[in-house]
Amino acid sequence: MSVTKLALRFAAPPPQVESFERYLFLGPHPDDIEIGAGATAAKLAAAGKKVSFLICMDGRYGLENAPAGTTPEELIGIRRAEAIASARALGVEDVRFLGLCDGGFYEPDELLEGIARAVGELKPQLIFAPDPDVTSECHVDHRRVGESAKRIGFFAPFARIMERWGAEAAPVEAVALYMTAKPNRFVKTPGLLKKQLGAIFENHRSQFPPGCADAKSIALYLRLRSADFGLRTLSPAAEGFRVLGRTQMHCLPEAGG
Repeated sequence: MSVTKLALRFAAPPPQVESFERYLFLGPHPDDIEIGAGATAAKLAAAGKKVSFLICMDGRYGLENAPAGTTPEELIGIRRAEAIASARALGVEDVRFLGLCDGGFYEPDELLEGIARAVGELKPQLIFAPDPDVTSECHVDHRRVGESAKRIGFFAPFARIMERWGAEAAPVEAVALYMTAKPNRFVKTPGLLKKQLGAIFENHRSQFPPGCADAKSIALYLRLRSADFGLRTLSPAAEGFRVLGRTQMHCLPEAGG
């Protein structure tokens, strides 16, 4: 580790995830928030924090495990209902939808404007989103939501810029990127893995019907990930995020991981 990077870590550490009161979780599709940060969302909601979910795409093309004969248009409604039920299982009541077409079939500015308006309305202090800088990530929706979160997260306090997206300014202090390869902050989540798995597999049945191979693989991955991050924090379970505070968001390449 370089001297500059080490000095930055001690002089300007990224914010602690649990230090805020208002949170906005961005999900490219129904079920992404739960997979990437479901235990953390449940912990924050149980602590009385203001937690909102914004699902950006409608999930219409997630037909691989859906009931035979389901059309993309029918799946939109099914997945919306599943997302609401899953969020409630985590203790989150405020679930919103942009309704953009799954698979990248929308204009990027539509996504930016939709996220900006939600940020301006909800005034979150911290925004969660998928890490768009993971080199293995091939899904355009995940990359675009993460990039939009970083862009809006940085510009949110600037009223004149937010006006360009038809949105109000917001006091965003940090972005927490989930599904990341370079976590720098961890949230201890003992006892919450069962709730996270239940939210996913008991509610997102169109994606994970009982006994399907995808459900078994993801459940195993989440158990291993929770245990791995738990070891790093001396906890039975944890989730990890790449957190960028305002200090880390601009002109500091050493803060990138």
